[in-house]
Amino acid sequence: MIQRNELKVLIADDEPSILMSLEFLFKKEGYKVLIARDGQEAINMFDLEQPSIMILDIMMPNVDGYKVCSYVKTNFKNKAPKVVFLSAKNKETEIEHGYELGADLYVPKPFSTRELIKKVNLIATDML
Repeated sequence: MIQRNELKVLIADDEPSILMSLEFLFKKEGYKVLIARDGQEAINMFDLEQPSIMILDIMMPNVDGYKVCSYVKTNFKNKAPKVVFLSAKNKETEIEHGYELGADLYVPKPFSTRELIKKVNLIATDML
């Protein structure tokens, strides 16, 4: 049986303060944490590390979060990670687009870190 400390979470965001706080909190929860500062780095990190969960900002340099989600959901159907969008894009059409691409959860910014952790823990529980 997989343990939580075996699950890798990739956090991709171009805001250093969000990366630092989420990295700390997810490590505290027992996850292995990977960091990407833009969409291309997220794709490269995914290809190398195969994380179980990806937390993606949408508006990132180089490649946006929508394209990252589409890449992993299309190319890794059976091994695709759970995808959580964390974004300031909070119009209904933008949220729907995220789910259409295969997102498992969409959390609008600003967000509660406690609620985000709780929701990701629920997703992780389904994977264990």
